[in-house]
Amino acid sequence: MNKLEGRVAIVTGASKGIGAGIALRLAADGASVVVNYAHSADAAEKLVTRLREAGGHAIAVQADVSQPAEIKALFDKAVAAFGHVDILVNNAGIYEFGDLAGITPDSIVRQFALNVRGLILATQAAVSAFPLTGGVVVNISSGAGVTPIAEAQVYSATKAAVDSLTRSLALELGPRRIRVVGVAPGLVATEGTSGMGEEGAAPFVARTPLRRIGQPADIAAAVAFAVSNDGAWITGETLQVGGGLRL
Repeated sequence: MNKLEGRVAIVTGASKGIGAGIALRLAADGASVVVNYAHSADAAEKLVTRLREAGGHAIAVQADVSQPAEIKALFDKAVAAFGHVDILVNNAGIYEFGDLAGITPDSIVRQFALNVRGLILATQAAVSAFPLTGGVVVNISSGAGVTPIAEAQVYSATKAAVDSLTRSLALELGPRRIRVVGVAPGLVATEGTSGMGEEGAAPFVARTPLRRIGQPADIAAAVAFAVSNDGAWITGETLQVGGGLRL
């Protein structure tokens, strides 16, 4: 029997990159998966087709989790399709780079609205949807939450907030048998980092003890462990999953 058989997982921002990798792994482990996306409908539907062809159960649901009203719709559709929700992976996030002088009020709002506010409100909705037996929330953080990036000041601050929320939410929700675990990737090969090329990635690889860039499957493996019974004694912790890289 697969480790996650009978469980239902919502993965936000799951149409590509790390989110898609997580959706693939959770489905392979037996979970029914809600592939959330904000804009990439084609990519989300292709992923759902791939999951179903592999024998899994999945649906794609459009919702921008930076918008509170859309979070409710996401959970309503998940429950309508699968009856309940057991796992939430708060993966959706954005980053913007630039120096201090280039930071605008709108940039601050955009990053905090999705990376922090959206995470809090999605978790709030998940707690209402989880069964009385409990559930698991995984927050996708970043190594930048511990070691900030000089020209990603706002993004780094949002991920530090995510780490703090992982701890505080775990403290509150533990008595309800709800675990909250953070997973903090280092540099991962995704559509968003593809423009770096080998030359751009080289300094990061050189500082990574395992001497390579991470893959979405590396992050997905950590998430799969965290939500399974093998991770049942872990809550309030943020796992650094970056091959030893400190940004």
